[in-house]
Amino acid sequence: MSLAARTYVALLHHPVYNREGRVVTTAVTNLDVHDIARSSRTYGLGGYFVVTPVQLQRELVSEIVAHWQGSRAQADQPRRQALELVEVAPSLEATIEQISANHGADPLVAATAARQAADTTSWRRLRETCGADQRPMVLVFGTGWGLADQVFDRAQIRLEPIWGPTDYNHLSVRSAVAIALDRLFGREK
Repeated sequence: MSLAARTYVALLHHPVYNREGRVVTTAVTNLDVHDIARSSRTYGLGGYFVVTPVQLQRELVSEIVAHWQGSRAQADQPRRQALELVEVAPSLEATIEQISANHGADPLVAATAARQAADTTSWRRLRETCGADQRPMVLVFGTGWGLADQVFDRAQIRLEPIWGPTDYNHLSVRSAVAIALDRLFGREK
């Protein structure tokens, strides 16, 4: 099985920071559900988890997916196919448990951040290392002002930030996921 087929994106809405540095729970957005599902499908991922402890938010995601699987399925086949990858989970631990059950092995947990840190792994190094490893992998992205430190404590790998040629570094999570997936799975000419 290819690395992409055993890789999952987890978009965490808790525990994440707000702009004051407090741990909070953020709201799910319709754009994140659709756009990250489309990126996940484009690069052949095993799945995409929307992770929130809020039951009503998980129900909302399920309703969005059901809408595009039901009455809208024939009208927009590409969107339906992308949304087939979406799963909801109440926590990162529940996500890891589901991936472990799917593959019979615990996934490598790789967390992302826009903040620079000393112990980061490059995207190239991750691709080279994980290509030989047959374990599944979960790429963890945060909402709000980024993943709380406890997520990095749980992860085996902290990935380097995505930087452009300027000092501005405030990508939407949808853009960050798309860039990350292209760095890991994009076709080379």
